[in-house]
Amino acid sequence: MIKLIVTDLDGTFLRTDKSVSKYTRRVFSHCREAGIKTAYATARGSSARHVAPPELFDGAITMNGALAKTGDEIVYSRLIPPEIAQPLLTACDKRGLKITSEFDDMHYTNFVRPEEWHDIGYNWKITDLSRHDKPAEKIYTYDLTPADISFINVLLPADLYSVMSNDGILFVMHREATKSRAAAELAKHWGIARDEIVAFGDDLNDIDMLKCAGIGVAMGNAHEDVKRVAAHVCDINDCDGLAKWIEENLQVGDANTPQ
Repeated sequence: MIKLIVTDLDGTFLRTDKSVSKYTRRVFSHCREAGIKTAYATARGSSARHVAPPELFDGAITMNGALAKTGDEIVYSRLIPPEIAQPLLTACDKRGLKITSEFDDMHYTNFVRPEEWHDIGYNWKITDLSRHDKPAEKIYTYDLTPADISFINVLLPADLYSVMSNDGILFVMHREATKSRAAAELAKHWGIARDEIVAFGDDLNDIDMLKCAGIGVAMGNAHEDVKRVAAHVCDINDCDGLAKWIEENLQVGDANTPQ
């Protein structure tokens, strides 16, 4: 019996244009009415609240698993300490890489936010990274060569890891900041077992979450590596694949034809 649904946002819960269909909204409403907990798990930070309707979710996992909340209560937190973040930021800055440290709804960065990121970086501050003294919920960089990626990975201490997204952004997080760990803590908070969780995702940073859930479902538009680890593959995000799978397999409510 599934008691918790955890879903990625971009490319999964959200359509490509970042909208949420009426059909998906109805299905999630029916899930909550049936007593099934819902949570989203995203690499986004504060921008998640602008695309994830709060009335549809009981919990939120942000920064790729660095933070997990239910309401205003923090259930899980794994930040990068400033004494570890600052040397990495400085080294990347000196190499000429575009890099950002995100903490407490602020993006501390060495480059001007690209126009296409209008829905990601609401609070953006050009910063002297050599003097940056705040912890990081997440560090990210993009527009990298293979040599740049190797350079960063060589710099990472044992308590950090990196993962590349489908759109070419490299995320650096605390070793224990993963979607799977954060989801497990949310489930524990609600008294839900691992085999009572279904997780949905499309990108490489969703793999650990799909592998650790009772049921892992990859989107039809997912990266092939994600599909390979999933127990099921549903329809694409633009065709409400997530909502269709839930309605067909969990038999919740009577949400009519997708639209």
